[in-house]
Amino acid sequence: MFQKRKILDILARHADAQEAIVVTGFRRVGKTELLKHIYEGVATKNKIFLDMESPVNQRVFADDNYDNIKAYLGRLGIDYSQRAYVFLDEIQNVRNLPSAVKYLYDHNNIKFYLTGSSSFYLKNWFSESLAGRKFLFELYPLDFAEFLWFKETQVRPDAGYEWLSALYEEYLTYGGFPGVVLAQSAEEKLLRLDDILGSYFKLDVQALANFRDNQNLKDLLFLLSSRVGSKPEIGKLAESLGVSRQTVSGYLDFFEQTYLIHYLRPISGSRDVQVKHLPKIYFGDTGILNRVAQVSRGQLFENKVFNQLFIRLVYGGKLGNMKENIGYYQLKSGAEIDFIVEGRTAYEVKTAGGGFDVQKLERTALKLGITNCRVVSLDKADKKLKKVIYGFQI
Repeated sequence: MFQKRKILDILARHADAQEAIVVTGFRRVGKTELLKHIYEGVATKNKIFLDMESPVNQRVFADDNYDNIKAYLGRLGIDYSQRAYVFLDEIQNVRNLPSAVKYLYDHNNIKFYLTGSSSFYLKNWFSESLAGRKFLFELYPLDFAEFLWFKETQVRPDAGYEWLSALYEEYLTYGGFPGVVLAQSAEEKLLRLDDILGSYFKLDVQALANFRDNQNLKDLLFLLSSRVGSKPEIGKLAESLGVSRQTVSGYLDFFEQTYLIHYLRPISGSRDVQVKHLPKIYFGDTGILNRVAQVSRGQLFENKVFNQLFIRLVYGGKLGNMKENIGYYQLKSGAEIDFIVEGRTAYEVKTAGGGFDVQKLERTALKLGITNCRVVSLDKADKKLKKVIYGFQI
């Protein structure tokens, strides 16, 4: 049974546009299920769904003679005399595919729906071919509302902290990959997380990159896990791995463009800005982070709050310029704000938030002219503290 995703409403607004719909995101984040659901909802028989992990389909779309591809689709039932719908899943498996799609798009009345596992692929092989011909969307692990949908759990009006907190702890520990959320036991959840991570290195890394040593990639990921929420320096990472700074930069860029990590960049609004303008680093999913290494509860929670704020901006259509819409703030004195969203709301993450944390946050935020402040607490806080919220309230 398909569980609704928030991105569906966004995609529906572009269903009648001629442009191709491209959905990208981390492996196993739900792209295939989403594509199949849209396919089943298209009210015409003049449509086709093709899995590009199939060797047969790969061979067909690798053909430089695009008329052969057109003929192949015709044999499968596509009628070019009327509007057709072509759904292609996992397009990163065929490097030649963007050019083929461009040709078919330009010469026929076809609405394309495409999925791929990497913005790395789209940036390096895809962008120019379909310039002006596509709308690009990114799908991320479930936010907490979607998590509850998948758990088929409705929040009662009288739901208290204890009930919601227990659900949030599961979400925090195992993350938001759909298959992991649906797994019934802790053991099965861990096995699925291991499979996702293993598939990433076996399939995505091999298909999209030309790195000589996967072990260095894995070692770097382990080093990053202990630095979640901090500002890792490339030079120190390179020294730890025994490789060049350029190599580490390439690894980090690949991790970011395949959605394994995200950067959070500093926001400067005062002369008393941070000493080093280095980005912080967060994992794309706390379940993956937990499997790479055992991190502190505080680090895990801070990472999850970042994920939630980030996804909220994505689905709100406000992540066009990430530097302006979400960042962190740090003074030379050491005072810091974990997250500033859209330049008007400051968030500080604490495992046990209290009144002192609220006061400290308000003083620092005032330097930026921000008065809307929230301390996000993992543990239960005093009900009188109206500016203390919980992760499940984001």
